[in-house]
Amino acid sequence: MEVSFYDLSGKSIPAELLQRTESDLSFFSEKVTPIIEAVRTNGDAALIDFAKKFDKVEVDTFSVKAQESEFEAAFARLDPEVIETIRYSVENVRAFHQAQKPEEMWLKEMKPGAFAGDRHVPIEAVACYVPRGKGSFPSVLIMTAVPAVVAGVPKPIVITPPGPDGTVDDATLVAARLVGIEDVYKCGGAQGVAAVAFGTESVPKCLKIVGPGSPWVVAAKQQLTHLLDPGVPAGPSESVILADETVDGRLAALDLLIESEHGPDSSAYLVTNSKAVADAAIEALSGYWQKITPQRAEFSQAVLCGNHGGVVLTDSFDKAIEFVNQYAPEHLEILAKEPMAVMPRITNAGEILLGNYTPISIGNFVLGPNAVLPTNSNAKTAGPLSVFDYMKRISVGYVTQAGYSELAKNANRFAHYEGFSGHALAVSELRDEILKGEHDG
Repeated sequence: MEVSFYDLSGKSIPAELLQRTESDLSFFSEKVTPIIEAVRTNGDAALIDFAKKFDKVEVDTFSVKAQESEFEAAFARLDPEVIETIRYSVENVRAFHQAQKPEEMWLKEMKPGAFAGDRHVPIEAVACYVPRGKGSFPSVLIMTAVPAVVAGVPKPIVITPPGPDGTVDDATLVAARLVGIEDVYKCGGAQGVAAVAFGTESVPKCLKIVGPGSPWVVAAKQQLTHLLDPGVPAGPSESVILADETVDGRLAALDLLIESEHGPDSSAYLVTNSKAVADAAIEALSGYWQKITPQRAEFSQAVLCGNHGGVVLTDSFDKAIEFVNQYAPEHLEILAKEPMAVMPRITNAGEILLGNYTPISIGNFVLGPNAVLPTNSNAKTAGPLSVFDYMKRISVGYVTQAGYSELAKNANRFAHYEGFSGHALAVSELRDEILKGEHDG
């Protein structure tokens, strides 16, 4: 298979290069509607049916909620070194989000005797979605659940597809307990989204869902936004490796593998102003595919040799940066002589990873910042999943007697101008008389 190559020298950036697999969800939207309705109507029974149909669960008896015995078995089976790595990741991710967490409340004196500010309150019930279709992702559990616990969400839960044996991946269960999550439910895809939107006999109704998912998950979230906050718009994985002429093309190719191996619905580009870098990267990829597992090589080839990935050559580094900002990638790596100098020119990216020693792998698993990032160009207006996504702000105001008169006078004028006589009356002399009477009394 040949790596897709796009020479944009002297050309404008074609719109089709900016498209993702989730850009058109019409096919998935039609398919998820009956799934959602089945869960709404039949609850757990529908989840069990869909687990057998979509997740290929082969056991007759199937518990939607993971049992305590399953957690114990997961800890017993999992390699202790893997458990230690999960602890390491949790520690770094927790430290990052604890530093990010805002103070519970702030107040500022706007005018003498008049105070205003914000109070931060955790959302009561949030579902963390952990995909499984093309692998198991305890790292996603860490990224979604740690900030929920740090934020103080009273009822954080995890939903994830079951395996054919009707159980959850061992590392995912271990990660849940190490993070502090008690409740894990075996339902994924559109049916999992519907379960937390409506609630079932086993799965509690939630107010919000966070985490990446397939186009099926994205389409279900879109249909259920009237019941469920869909969180950061995170769909299939995508990345851009931005490389200048000083970069070893073999290194750029190595990092091009990272997101392209997620699945054929991913997107991944190397963008460079150097033909030598582009040629070296393309040449290196065939050898790299021989070094990874056949399934991951197949996924990577489908992306990098298809319509949503490959190598993009520009006639200047300025043009390469323009491509990045138009594409607004989920993950961006800057491989350049001076990556810190390039970073201020990037306006649209879910995350920016700088230099030869910061591959996406480190960001995805252990560095600390959240790896659940906006996809499908949503990085133009949205940012990474954060502790703020599990909290809501409540405005706070407090005006003392000393500060009241000036504010009331100006509020009264605004009210009269906008035609709200009730507003005006509430800050009129009538209020002064009532309060004076209470004071005199």
